[in-house]
Amino acid sequence: MSSFSPWRPRRQALAALSGDVSGAFGDLGTLLPYVIAATALGVLSPRPVFVGLAIGYLLVALLYRAPIAVQPMKALGAMILVGGLTAGETALAGTTLGLVLLALAATPYLGRAARALPQSVTVGLQAGLGLMLMALAFEMMAAGWWLALPAVAALGLSWRWPRGPWALVVVIVAIWLAPADMLPEAGHSTPAGEGISLSSVAGGLLAQLPLTLLNAVVVATAVSRSLFPAAAPRISERRLAASSGLLNLVLTPLGAMPMCHGAGGMAAHYRFGARSLIAPLTMAIACAAAALHGDTVIGWLAAIPTPVVGALLAFAGVELMLGKRLFDARPDCRPVIAVTAVATLFGSALVGLAAGLASEQLRRHLVRRRARGTPHDRG
Repeated sequence: MSSFSPWRPRRQALAALSGDVSGAFGDLGTLLPYVIAATALGVLSPRPVFVGLAIGYLLVALLYRAPIAVQPMKALGAMILVGGLTAGETALAGTTLGLVLLALAATPYLGRAARALPQSVTVGLQAGLGLMLMALAFEMMAAGWWLALPAVAALGLSWRWPRGPWALVVVIVAIWLAPADMLPEAGHSTPAGEGISLSSVAGGLLAQLPLTLLNAVVVATAVSRSLFPAAAPRISERRLAASSGLLNLVLTPLGAMPMCHGAGGMAAHYRFGARSLIAPLTMAIACAAAALHGDTVIGWLAAIPTPVVGALLAFAGVELMLGKRLFDARPDCRPVIAVTAVATLFGSALVGLAAGLASEQLRRHLVRRRARGTPHDRG
């Protein structure tokens, strides 16, 4: 008797759809803090911010047909949060970065430089960025462990049933049950300011460009090819740089946040079940709907307690840190990975890159020395 069940394909299709919808919202841990803060502070308006994210995810769905993340740029986002950039300065910085990324994507040197980067250093950068996300996540969860731990437990079901709607369920329940004393203060917007300081814009560019090239181009390409191998022929350093550049060049002058394709976001989408273009299409639709009701949606998102956002961010960090290539690495490469990761955690991606390249050179020197053998070995 055949064991074939006519319901099995349908159940598998429903599980895949459930995973893609849940995974679409898996990156809220890195997206929410920047979007809520920039709009609540009055620097950017909710509608163009959500329109920009909607167009970004629609472009990703059409161009890559995979759950490639669209995230606010971290360094520029942080400067907005601390009052270091006005709306005009944000637009100028985003437009300039867009032009730089498109220029780099137009040359073959970006891809060549990425391919020349040792895999041990790339894996170390990936692990270090994961550790940075974990450190931020623990800081956010410490604001209320009694909320964070149930969220972690629910999200942990993704390890057993990876295509379940765990991230979506946690977000909905968090909004529904959010206690009043955990809600961020609202209604205290500050004026964005009219002037443009070129020194502020230059400082933002110098802080953001290396992070974008490493995390959102080089490491993001490696992570996406590992997580979504079927989409690998459509993903390259030059294409990720080009799509990021196009989004920023066109949309930031209209009020969108500067955006890129962060490696951590891809890991978060994957961790909570995203596998196909359904996930970016879902986010595009959700962001378009949010754009129609910007202030109301910001209020809903602001109701998600910080510890719950931290729990989402923690799982993104774990997924990024514990990539497959980390476990496949040769034993002699693991010290290089560790040095790179620690330097990234306590310094920056640029510091991690420098430390990783130096330690990789030392590793190769020691390997060559062992291969030649010492006089005592040959005697």
